[in-house]
Amino acid sequence: MSNETNPGERIAKVLARRGVASRREIERMIDAGRISLNGKTLTSPAQNVVDSDRIIVDGKPVAQAEPARLWRYNKPSGRVTSANDEKGRLTIFDDLPEDLPRVMPVGRLDLTSEGLLLLTNDGEIKRRLELPKTGWLRKYRARVKGTPEDSTFDGLRRGIVLDGERFQPMEITLDRQQGSNAWITVGLREGKNREIRRAMESLGLVVNRLIRISYGPFRLGELKSGEVEEIKAKVLRDQLGLDAAPDIEPKPKPKRERVERARRNRKT
Repeated sequence: MSNETNPGERIAKVLARRGVASRREIERMIDAGRISLNGKTLTSPAQNVVDSDRIIVDGKPVAQAEPARLWRYNKPSGRVTSANDEKGRLTIFDDLPEDLPRVMPVGRLDLTSEGLLLLTNDGEIKRRLELPKTGWLRKYRARVKGTPEDSTFDGLRRGIVLDGERFQPMEITLDRQQGSNAWITVGLREGKNREIRRAMESLGLVVNRLIRISYGPFRLGELKSGEVEEIKAKVLRDQLGLDAAPDIEPKPKPKRERVERARRNRKT
């Protein structure tokens, strides 16, 4: 049956929403024969599925999608932003709380970078937040070896081409000089591989510390290194305009407090 008339959604989209992997990774998993549908191994991603379909990934059934959730995580330096590392290095998943559901990182921070990394259980949120057209500003604090002037960064503010790759204009503020190092704040609307480090190297500056402090409206704030904190459902709805897991209802006030409040209301 043609997918034009077959109900449901493409399997890659469904599995991404359920937090299995990105759409592209799911297509690779199908090519590798790791996914079956209703007892038959899938051979093509051009397949629609509905809620009643039974999907098996790596021998395990895939649960129905949970409400979309998003977390802030303060990634420490020395952690790889992936589930597995071929070199055996520690990953962010080695440090995440055991009671955290299956999550995916939104974008990446390289091994020695630290700071705000968003985590989600929903592949569609991940995809939406990573799309260049989203245009959300991502801010970083960077410590560079050298003594730059404010004008040193004028070229980067206009946008440059490095090794044939176009870097969009950056927002750069020279914050302070600290001995032989300078601290700067950098704002990007793209996320190319090692973009800030490569841009600074083109100016003869070496980045020796890089901390992401915000991703669009979401900020690192006072979150300590290695800590994870869930973003409230209301904030998620307001910022992304989608349904999310409901906030936990506040505990009812003690009976004595309710009685006292009722008595005050009667007096007024």
